[in-house]
Amino acid sequence: MANHRPLHALGIIALSLALLTPAQAASLSRDNGAAVGDNQNSQTAGPNGPVMLQDVQLIQKLQHFDRERIPERVVHSRGAAAHGVFEATADIQALSRAKVFAKGSKTPVFVRFSTVIHGQHSPETLRDPRGFATKFYTSEGNWDLVGNNLPVFFIRDAIKFPDMVHSLKPSPDSNLQDPNRFFDFFAHQPEATHMLTRLYSDYGIPKGYQYMDGNSVHAWKLVNAQGRYVYVKFRWASRQGQHNLTMQQAAAIQAKDFSHASRELMQAIKHKHYPQWDLYIQVMQPEDMAKLDYNPLDATKIWTDVPERKIGTMTLNRNPANIFQETEQSAFAPSNLVPGIEPSEDRLLQGRIFSYADTQLHRVGTNGLQLPINRPQAAVDNNNQDGAMNGGQRQGSVNYEPSRQGGLQQDASARYSQLPLSGSTQQASITKTLNFRQAGEFYRSLNKQEQANLIANLAADLGQVSNTATRNTMLSYFYKADSGYGQAISKALNANVADIAKLAAQLHE
Repeated sequence: MANHRPLHALGIIALSLALLTPAQAASLSRDNGAAVGDNQNSQTAGPNGPVMLQDVQLIQKLQHFDRERIPERVVHSRGAAAHGVFEATADIQALSRAKVFAKGSKTPVFVRFSTVIHGQHSPETLRDPRGFATKFYTSEGNWDLVGNNLPVFFIRDAIKFPDMVHSLKPSPDSNLQDPNRFFDFFAHQPEATHMLTRLYSDYGIPKGYQYMDGNSVHAWKLVNAQGRYVYVKFRWASRQGQHNLTMQQAAAIQAKDFSHASRELMQAIKHKHYPQWDLYIQVMQPEDMAKLDYNPLDATKIWTDVPERKIGTMTLNRNPANIFQETEQSAFAPSNLVPGIEPSEDRLLQGRIFSYADTQLHRVGTNGLQLPINRPQAAVDNNNQDGAMNGGQRQGSVNYEPSRQGGLQQDASARYSQLPLSGSTQQASITKTLNFRQAGEFYRSLNKQEQANLIANLAADLGQVSNTATRNTMLSYFYKADSGYGQAISKALNANVADIAKLAAQLHE
């Protein structure tokens, strides 16, 4: 009887549910029941300042999202890794005081490649961004450069990251991935047009991990000894060249081997065909940022016409001895930084600075950075203590700071650079959205066959979308990016091109 509700209560509940039409949907709330005022934009310090820690909705979404899987990674769960060395080949001390960039220096690295959305034992032939995470064991501590093979991302604000991944993951009621779900989400995110165009091109399925470039996606800051900073983007350029698979080639490989990328990487290193990448940077002065007609801190944008400069070369030359202890227990986080390298105000990056470290605390444990694969080669001295599986060597009675009885002291030379700020806190979109132009530029950079492959790949998924409004909205985005692009995909789906053109005409960059 304790499990039964009174009939009149059930009637009230049924009546309430019947009255809850889509037009009268319940208000979005936080875990404590409080209403959410803005679920689209993180709170920032002015229009160009960093994200505010007081944004409870952002923090709560990311915290809950980070703990959705035990113990598999929520994203990037399928991966392969290797050890190697990075050699700095250019003198950039005028840009950064980080010792990892000292010309001629050699730094041990551990690199983990991965697919993003699918599970730990999923095929490596699926259309998906590829993670490219590099851990530098520098003399000043570990620096993690965590990026993707594609140079841009789907969204520009971390507050939308859990929603994006939820839409791309299998449906909670069927455990099947469904284009109706993720295109429903992306139809509300026009800034995703650029990333979707790249993802559905042949670059969406690299031939193997050593045949793809790596990109920081975000802008970072390099800071010199005088405290002056510049904004930079990093790119790993594969010396093996970029090689991709068509949809048909991927299907043929998947029929025989769903671990082809991991297998080929390990075999290449085993036979001493060591893969290499050159590291390039693009540099932008702070005073030049506002001169552009797009926001250079927007993760959905590339830095068009900004020259690159090679600063080093990485060689992978050793396979892991134990996949679990090294590849799976490795914990990468953009917050692992060293003096001379700092995060920019990129809204997506600001959320990742918190989220990645937080999810590793949950996944690997409180003292996960003490594991051999994550342990810095530099000495670790701090007042963090206890916690599960603590293998540290902390001694003495002073576990606080400051103290007149000895102990540790802060180092003023490692302080962050200073960012000028003005304005008030806000929750609003960036002003220079430019959602479509770069998608069109990328489409036009493809040859005729690559364009045809993009249309076929995209039509295969978008053609499964049953909601006409969602499908036509997506078509209008592609049309806005490039009319030829939009016409081709519209014709492939038997959509009325004139109607799509009208929808596109109503869109603003």
